[in-house]
Amino acid sequence: MAHTVADQLIAQLSDAGVRRIYGIVGDSLNPIVDAVRRSGGSRKGGIDWIHVRNEEAGAFAAGAEAQLTGELAVCAGSSGPGNLHLINGLYDAHRSGAPVLAIASHLPTNQIGTSFFQETHPDRLFVECSHYCELISTAKQAPRVINAAMRHAIGLRGVAVVTIPGDLAELDADRPAPTLVLPSRAALVPDEADIRALASAIDSAKTVAIFAGIGVAGAHDEVVAFADLLAAPIGHSIRGKEYIQYDNPFDVGMTGLLGYGAAHAGIHDAELLILLGTDFPYDQFLPDGRKVMIAQVDSAPDHIGRRANVEYPIHGDVRSTIAALTALIAPKTNRRFLKKTLDRHHRLLDSVVGQYTDVQYTDVETTIPIHPEFAASVLDELMSNDAIVTADTGMCNVWQARYITPNGRRRLIGSYLHGSMANALPQAIGAQLAYPGRQTVAMAGDGGLSMLMGELITAVAYKLPVKVVVFNNSTLGLVKLEMLVDGLPDFGVDVPAVDFATIAKAVGFHAVRVDDPRMLRSALAEALAHDGPALVDIITDPNALSLPPTITADQVKGFGLALSKVVLNGGVGETVRMARSNIRHLPGL
Repeated sequence: MAHTVADQLIAQLSDAGVRRIYGIVGDSLNPIVDAVRRSGGSRKGGIDWIHVRNEEAGAFAAGAEAQLTGELAVCAGSSGPGNLHLINGLYDAHRSGAPVLAIASHLPTNQIGTSFFQETHPDRLFVECSHYCELISTAKQAPRVINAAMRHAIGLRGVAVVTIPGDLAELDADRPAPTLVLPSRAALVPDEADIRALASAIDSAKTVAIFAGIGVAGAHDEVVAFADLLAAPIGHSIRGKEYIQYDNPFDVGMTGLLGYGAAHAGIHDAELLILLGTDFPYDQFLPDGRKVMIAQVDSAPDHIGRRANVEYPIHGDVRSTIAALTALIAPKTNRRFLKKTLDRHHRLLDSVVGQYTDVQYTDVETTIPIHPEFAASVLDELMSNDAIVTADTGMCNVWQARYITPNGRRRLIGSYLHGSMANALPQAIGAQLAYPGRQTVAMAGDGGLSMLMGELITAVAYKLPVKVVVFNNSTLGLVKLEMLVDGLPDFGVDVPAVDFATIAKAVGFHAVRVDDPRMLRSALAEALAHDGPALVDIITDPNALSLPPTITADQVKGFGLALSKVVLNGGVGETVRMARSNIRHLPGL
């Protein structure tokens, strides 16, 4: 049996396959960190300590590792401010379904409840962003709580938090740890009556469309074959993109603010819409359930019907549901709706997504400032086929969604549900540590990177060959767009120009600053080939905005009102520059 409670904790984590803990050492956490030291590190069968510069980054890194591997990842923070820094990254991990265990060390037991220095109550604070959150009070209790925390994180796919007072971690272990036993994930077969009802609706509907989310992971071929059977176009959410877009002749893009292509039209124009494994949160982009019949397939019953009025609820996993439906439905021979939607999709790709990348528009290779769309497309072309690509929340999410091409091997990570800034770099660090042999690229915004820029030091300290591509427009682009849509002139979104390449060089990165589009390709190629951390600081157009594929009257009104206010405030030049930067996005222009 392990010598101390801390030793026992590290042994339990090691037995569960954990190979690293992300965090910052200090005070109440020191006994656990010392137990990590005594474990000998992962090379000797123990656990490595990954010293990040902010615990928030540690939580993001653990969340990325867990999302990519599907296995338990761990982060830690010392008492009070130390573990409070974890909370933003833990919210992101929990909402992403990432199995993460957070160790929140606490005050000495005799000081809890006395308003002692740095006192907080982690066992209360982390409840909302976890499946399991418990305070360890005795050495006898410790191994069972740790075991329960791991089972909750892995089994329920989310965060578990264990609070351990520093003095308790130093006590002798009192009893053996229980064995961690985890069953294989089972197929969830839907109810037969529900399947028959949906099969009848499919046969009766003249036109069917599919909108796919992350729940189609592992069922790519089945979904594509199902769409072929139904003559149904397939739209997808950003979380579903990497699992369904590739090798898919029925793909019609995404809907929502990040969207592109004909997905919006496809899901609104069909007689029956089938939502497959998606909890897409933006109900304003979903059709009215009174006008379009909606079926929803999900393994989480609480997701069904909470975004739109659903007539055919199916509680089951995507693969099992498709297998059951396929046995009952007749193939649709009329494929006019599918062809019409695919034709529309290809026209929209040419008029919106392709306008800044197609070779017929040669000015993108000479226009200054650099179009971010062009930069993203060149990056997509040069990256390896199995690259892991993280993206900061904001415009980088848009460029990732529209220009980074999935192929069944690439992985895409972002703060897609929590929507936090500053996630890309720490997530790339976690991804690179989990997969040291794979190319890992962080698409960082200047706003996001500046928030957790200290993690550049982490990449250098561990000699991680992370590639950071900064879309540096000196503004918060997505916030600017939100203001314009709401009819507000942009305010408070611009920041002084920062030379991130010089900063990165100072901490040990290979780094280059690019403001000439003719130098972009060679700079990116050199950075991607560099044996070590590299950063490319791309000066992009601050007026390049993302317009959704379908523009509403209210959005047009908001843009017009906001731009008129800009003009009245003396910003005629800014208005003209913004129009020139975005005119190609408008269909038909």
